[in-house]
Amino acid sequence: MKLVRFGPAGQEVPGMLDAQRRVRSLANVVADIDGRVISPEGLEMLRAVDPASLPLAETGARLGPCLGNVGKLIGIGLNYSDHAAESNLPIPREPIVFMKASSCIAGPYDPVLLPPDAKKTDWEVELAFAIGTRAKNVSEDDALTHVAGYFILNDISERAWQIEREGQWTKGKSHDGFGPMGPWFVSADEIADPGDLSMTLDVSGVRRQDGTTRTMIFGVATLVSYLSRFMTLHPGDVVTTGTPPGVGLGMRPQVWLKDGDVMRLEIAGLGHQEQRVQFARA
Repeated sequence: MKLVRFGPAGQEVPGMLDAQRRVRSLANVVADIDGRVISPEGLEMLRAVDPASLPLAETGARLGPCLGNVGKLIGIGLNYSDHAAESNLPIPREPIVFMKASSCIAGPYDPVLLPPDAKKTDWEVELAFAIGTRAKNVSEDDALTHVAGYFILNDISERAWQIEREGQWTKGKSHDGFGPMGPWFVSADEIADPGDLSMTLDVSGVRRQDGTTRTMIFGVATLVSYLSRFMTLHPGDVVTTGTPPGVGLGMRPQVWLKDGDVMRLEIAGLGHQEQRVQFARA
């Protein structure tokens, strides 16, 4: 099952894709695609809905972030062995955890407005997942039962803020628009193995990232179990799991996003995103 949210920013309504991947409105069925709806009970209720019985969305309607009312947005750093190698950093012994402000979340095709003092803004195609049931101190064996679904997240990062200024990574990861999410929320039953998905990212027609979740150091089950030791994961919380090699930071010479660039991201089974980069005025 593929769920979406569509409409103007801040006014999105819930929807689902039909067999022809057309967007159908769920506005008369549920209030939103959020933590309540992606619970096992909520997803089971939606599976009983015939998409053909739902009204079609207006042609060309904007797709918003595929999940609303996100609580925590948790990032995992250096979680691909080949990305750690290109960064000339050791393989982490434990997951590297940081937070992205939920206010960074944007639609999958929204323009990315870079702040006026951006210097080293980078791209990161990532597999993200959402929690469907409360998880606290869960075992790896049970961890995937708490995952409701998967989607693409572009973990856009201003590296000068992240690395060259004092403090933690959060401020380099959290600017408005630095978390395009979607286009679809794909229920977990449709993804046979989240540890075996191809993923790519192009910048203005140039292939920059071409990887696979097979090189993740800590898989989805490990991450759920690990995080649940330090914080309770609630329905609607999102974890974005890291990126394969090919980021601008790892290139020699380094390459950064510039005005007019277009990023195109794709993960097998999860659709694609596309964002045009624009420098915002002060």
